[in-house]
Amino acid sequence: MIITLLCCYAGGVIAQTPQELKSWLPAISGWTISEEVEVFNPDNLFDRINGAAPLFIENNFREMTSMEYKRGNDYITIQAYRHASPEDAFGMYASERSSGLKQHAIGGEAQGDEGNLFFFAGDIYVKMWSRSEASVENTLLEIGKGLANRIDSNASYPALLRLFPSEGKEPYTEAYITANYIGHEFLSHVYLAKYKNDGKAFQLFLIDGKTPDKIKEILTQYYTFARQPLEFQEGELVIKDRYNGDIPAIWKGRYLIGIYSENGNDVGAQKWLNELGAKL
Repeated sequence: MIITLLCCYAGGVIAQTPQELKSWLPAISGWTISEEVEVFNPDNLFDRINGAAPLFIENNFREMTSMEYKRGNDYITIQAYRHASPEDAFGMYASERSSGLKQHAIGGEAQGDEGNLFFFAGDIYVKMWSRSEASVENTLLEIGKGLANRIDSNASYPALLRLFPSEGKEPYTEAYITANYIGHEFLSHVYLAKYKNDGKAFQLFLIDGKTPDKIKEILTQYYTFARQPLEFQEGELVIKDRYNGDIPAIWKGRYLIGIYSENGNDVGAQKWLNELGAKL
């Protein structure tokens, strides 16, 4: 049974039923679109992707529509994963990035090879692949462009990530972590990117608490964990995380910005904190 689902984003309301997604698949010469459409939800996603399902559910997965193109014995499978928000769809895509794939300007970002293509657009993360003996890369790109434009022709990184400083940023390292950032339950919905400063690696992260009170709540939990006096106030902070080293941070209204270094060393990244803070 197909249920009509309405999702709001980018100021509009766009229907994303499985049948509508199928109707958005572009016609490709020599290929036919299968009539069969399979739909999975959080309760039965394990039946299709088994061990990968928990990460999708952690990223607020709502529904997956599986569709297929056929050409003789060749086929192209398309799995369109709808998430609760564009941030969640981007976060799932980012969690599965691979440095061994080529980047493409499809949707908000895409990567692929001769037999695979992955991209996000709107609140949907799309995975496409083929087991054809010959390369179907151009066909995958044609399908991907057509489908991404129908899902969201203006797809891009989440707005907050677009504010991150460009200097020293490692390419294609932006991410969105829904829960348990650096091992802490109270650090969730985290935007981040990886950087290098004089050869020293670090992550710049940002949490939008929506209100100053929520950031105060997060910091209260963090300071309690760190066994520091609860005497913090808005402005520059240093959290003495006994597992992750010192975390330089800035509390600015509804936002918490921080620097995490895997080895716990001072990486001299205060200017990155200040630059991002000035944009908020």
